[in-house]
Amino acid sequence: MAGPSHKDSRWYAVYTRSKGEKAAYKALNQAGVHVYLPLTKKVRLYNRKRKEVELPLITCYVFVKINKDEYVRVLQCANVINFVRFSKELISIPEQEIDLMRRILGEGWEVEVQDCDFDAGDLVEISAGNLTGMQGYVVGNPEDRQVLVNLKHIGMGLQITVDRNLLIKAVK
Repeated sequence: MAGPSHKDSRWYAVYTRSKGEKAAYKALNQAGVHVYLPLTKKVRLYNRKRKEVELPLITCYVFVKINKDEYVRVLQCANVINFVRFSKELISIPEQEIDLMRRILGEGWEVEVQDCDFDAGDLVEISAGNLTGMQGYVVGNPEDRQVLVNLKHIGMGLQITVDRNLLIKAVK
């Protein structure tokens, strides 16, 4: 495991079985591992009935805050496949990126995960609310108010719909 000492706890992304995020979360929690599963609310139609369900924001991912001694305990939990690696190395995720996901999901905005591609638009900043100061890039049609916030260490972005009046052009 790259980097942390026995006492340092850091965030790592963990792959889970398909549709096994909630079960992995439960197993990790029961094993005493500090775990975070970002969930988003979606409306589904079942036999002409509308039902609001909580679905994982990032499919097949949960996040664990562990030290070196807890590595094996994570891998022994049900529905856990492996740690997410980049170039065969474990990459710790800064606390700020986990907090950012929590803040975005706490706003109740429509969120969609996208691969990061910033060539499409302008750098903007959110000017009000809990996400004041957050920067992202406009994706697609600027009139659609779609903003992509980059989570660099996870290798993904969160696409959110923001009220156009809350966006200002950011200075690079």
